[in-house]
Amino acid sequence: MATSVRMGSPSIEIVFKELGIAAITRGDQGIVALILRDAAKIEPLKLRNVTEIPKELSDYNKDQIAKAFMGYQTTPRFIYVYVQPAEAKDYTDALNYLRSVPFDWLAIPGIAKADTEAIVTWIKQMRDQEKKRVKAVLPNTKADYEGIVNFTSTDIKVGDKKYNTADYCARIAGLIAGTPLRIGCSFAPLPEVDDVLTPPRDKRDEAVDNGEFIIFNDGEKVKVNRAVNSFTTMVAEKLESFKKIKIVEAMDLIFSDIKKTAEDHYLGKYPNTYNNKCLLITAIQAYFESLEMDQIVALGSTNVSLDLAKQINHLRRKGVDVDKMSVRDLKNADTGSHVYLLAKTKILDAIEDIHLDIVI
Repeated sequence: MATSVRMGSPSIEIVFKELGIAAITRGDQGIVALILRDAAKIEPLKLRNVTEIPKELSDYNKDQIAKAFMGYQTTPRFIYVYVQPAEAKDYTDALNYLRSVPFDWLAIPGIAKADTEAIVTWIKQMRDQEKKRVKAVLPNTKADYEGIVNFTSTDIKVGDKKYNTADYCARIAGLIAGTPLRIGCSFAPLPEVDDVLTPPRDKRDEAVDNGEFIIFNDGEKVKVNRAVNSFTTMVAEKLESFKKIKIVEAMDLIFSDIKKTAEDHYLGKYPNTYNNKCLLITAIQAYFESLEMDQIVALGSTNVSLDLAKQINHLRRKGVDVDKMSVRDLKNADTGSHVYLLAKTKILDAIEDIHLDIVI
């Protein structure tokens, strides 16, 4: 038994630490999924750059993929493309395929208003039930949910073309996917866009408060306003930070990293003793410390510990008389297959507001 712990301790800690060190690299390039309607019969694709776009696709769909690949500071790492028949009644087959595809951002070029609610429901199911932290950019969709970006800009002029809102969601998904974790995409320029319908400042502020992601012309260039998702109704568990795309991206990365690594390297591989719980705590702490060095979370802000309150509740449900137990006994108590941990950290936001008073 002791040998197992000694051999395992450095193993899982190294895996978590290396994962943390690599987080900034993975966070630099997100993965986009596109669902297209086309007459061409093409199997699902995994594209790495624009040179791999199939020539058989319509000009509209080729343009949509190319727009997504434009990204921002980087390009998306991959773009998964599911092509369904033009006459398809809904997106069921495409969504079933995407259940097993590792992506970050979904866009469906040209999606009709009547179909957006089904996509919102699917994203919520994937995030809340399946625990897969996927997100979508949808046109004019007041989802009030951190997993949905509500893009609302229209009359987007690119050269001699004009795009409506639904036609530019793929571009926005690619832009967000190409935004490194250290920064946000607020005020990110869209150099290909010549003009866009731009409301006055007070209306742009109102749009942000309403959970709308918009782009605007500042007189010199077209750029993103504030990078927010559609979440607007704050509750005790979800406050202001859940409105920020950057913050949610970091939360999703942390959640997915810890979940996957624990499943691959910890669950089922260690007896559920207090010492082995501490092993997992140490490993996760090392992961967060790597994120601190990468400026994803605030330096010194992280503390990972045993969630003693939840462990006590678990023991009570099992009929254990916890009132007579010492803290040491509570920590060492048998909790079956369950491990209750608590992690506290502070995810860093990007600089978006500068307050400067100049006195002459």
